[in-house]
Amino acid sequence: MAAALDRLMGEVVAYARRIGRLELAPNTQGNLSARDSASGLIAITPHDLPYDEMTVDDVVVVDAAGRVVRGEREPSHETPVHCTVYRERPDVQAIVHAEPIYVNVFGVLGEPIPPVVVSQLLAVGGATPVMPFMPSGSDAFGHEMLRCMGEMNAVVWAQHGCLTIGRDLQAAFRCTVALEGGARIAYLARAIGVPRALSLADLGIAVG
Repeated sequence: MAAALDRLMGEVVAYARRIGRLELAPNTQGNLSARDSASGLIAITPHDLPYDEMTVDDVVVVDAAGRVVRGEREPSHETPVHCTVYRERPDVQAIVHAEPIYVNVFGVLGEPIPPVVVSQLLAVGGATPVMPFMPSGSDAFGHEMLRCMGEMNAVVWAQHGCLTIGRDLQAAFRCTVALEGGARIAYLARAIGVPRALSLADLGIAVG
């Protein structure tokens, strides 16, 4: 178990740094986590620590209830949201909460992000819904977020970025990148016309 957790903690740091380098989470905003499928323990980024300064020793390990079982730092204040997702969605093994600029544009408008490019559609599964603004960091927020997310792999938090899920951190990270890329393209396309949204049927993928 220790070796598996060590690996997850290393992945959390690696992907946190990638999120930071891509400016998807300015300053110390956002948070990432990954769950060990064997133990159910969760490796999560600490509260208020710049990603470029983060080391494996800074990552915090919590149980499904959010209790710290390893680490010296305070876990992310979004830990209750992550734990709610993991309790309610056994298929999810990793979570990324980021605050990309173009995603936030749609979030402040309260408009779902249309899937305008293939990579975005495949990563998210369809249009990305917007959860109406609600103070985050609680189980109640997590439950309402999951309701808004439905079967998608991403959801926009109005005025507060987005959350993506995946079978591992690579999948959740790629979903975040694809979502921000699609949001940027949709935003720019509006300057010269009306962007056309794609559907899984366009790719020959059956739904339901």
